[in-house]
Amino acid sequence: MPAYPGDSAERIAAALARVPATDSSVAGVTKRLLDFFTSGEIDKGTRLPPERALAESMGVGRSAIRESLAALEILGVVDVKPGSGTYLRGGASELLPQTLSWGMLLSEPQTRDLIETRGELEIAAARLAATRIGDDELRLLEQHLDAMRTHQDDPVRFIEADLKFHLQVAESSGNKVVFDLLQSIRSLLRIWVERGLRSESEAHLAYDEHREVLEALRTHDPARAQAAMQHHMETAGARLSATIEAHPAEG
Repeated sequence: MPAYPGDSAERIAAALARVPATDSSVAGVTKRLLDFFTSGEIDKGTRLPPERALAESMGVGRSAIRESLAALEILGVVDVKPGSGTYLRGGASELLPQTLSWGMLLSEPQTRDLIETRGELEIAAARLAATRIGDDELRLLEQHLDAMRTHQDDPVRFIEADLKFHLQVAESSGNKVVFDLLQSIRSLLRIWVERGLRSESEAHLAYDEHREVLEALRTHDPARAQAAMQHHMETAGARLSATIEAHPAEG
């Protein structure tokens, strides 16, 4: 599989060392990597140096590099291929939106704004989907809801089913802008969602809220669908806010 040219690892490491250091937190390291990736110094598809080399060139621990690369993979910036390496997925212009998105998460107030924005978009998506959703989409939502019911004792699988449920509602809205925005926002907030699901009882409450949304969509009543999603977003937003307060800006 193609890799970087012979001296590229050293060149990338040297270039990263020149990127101004803000802090050594995961957020700080991620921002430095994004700044470098959008500088145009390396091309799309370039394989990055190993974690150890990146850590040494940036003067941070390998764990910070590992977590930063995981975050960048979620954002769609890099592609991590086990046994092969980590590759840059886009060119400088393609990665600018991800840079802006990551910047929104660097402070608690902006994270709260993102939660509020997500809520408004989810409510709009449910209202639109109520009049546009078809039987096939309703069956998919039922499948995702069944997965949530089955995996209330498994946070990872429960959250995965939760994500699929919401993205299906967004897709059923028929509004691609709403879908794309919600997909990006949910990826950015996923770490807080994972931290916020602290017990099986909370998972059960979340399951009930999703069931109400599905039942509302079955009636094709926009007002009922909007109300059901608004109730869910209010409780989900409260859970996320409590999680942020319990884990303040820890990077």
